[in-house]
Amino acid sequence: MDTEIKSGSEGMPSCCTRKKHRSESEKKALVRRLRLAEGQIRGIQAMIENDAYCPDILIQVSAVTSALNAFNRELLACHINSCVAEDIKNGDSGAVEEFVKVVQKLMK
Repeated sequence: MDTEIKSGSEGMPSCCTRKKHRSESEKKALVRRLRLAEGQIRGIQAMIENDAYCPDILIQVSAVTSALNAFNRELLACHINSCVAEDIKNGDSGAVEEFVKVVQKLMK
């Protein structure tokens, strides 16, 4: 299985108790998307500091939202294809319930 239970991992939020071992290509793709969003957020911060026009800022916020949604789609696909599929193969019926809860939170 690709995940392991781990408590008190350094550098991770307290909500994170499981770990997923990702391939280098998966990590690079996900980090690339996050860096894109981070750059866009810094650009928005500069727009605020430079008194940019509100609609221009709102358009950039929409672009960040789209970038984070793309990140979520990619991570969700990775999760389904690895963690969820592996848990189901191993007879963990809770995997589907957990997946449904995650999707419900994403759709708020």
